[in-house]
Amino acid sequence: MLKFYSNENFPMDIVRELRKLGYDVLTSYDAGQANQGIPDEDVLTFAIQQERAVITLNRDDFIELHRSGI
Repeated sequence: MLKFYSNENFPMDIVRELRKLGYDVLTSYDAGQANQGIPDEDVLTFAIQQERAVITLNRDDFIELHRSGI
């Protein structure tokens, strides 16, 4: 099953619903990384290290990271 990492701008009500459906969702709050201004590249690196897919509303910045080859 997919494992997710939600950054701090992703709605907690959706996180709760995903968890009810059985998904493994780690939030930036759970990981102690919320409200620290962590760059998106570092968020992505952390998610990769944790073998998780990032879920975010910050779509444009993560698309830019993808296009830059990160």
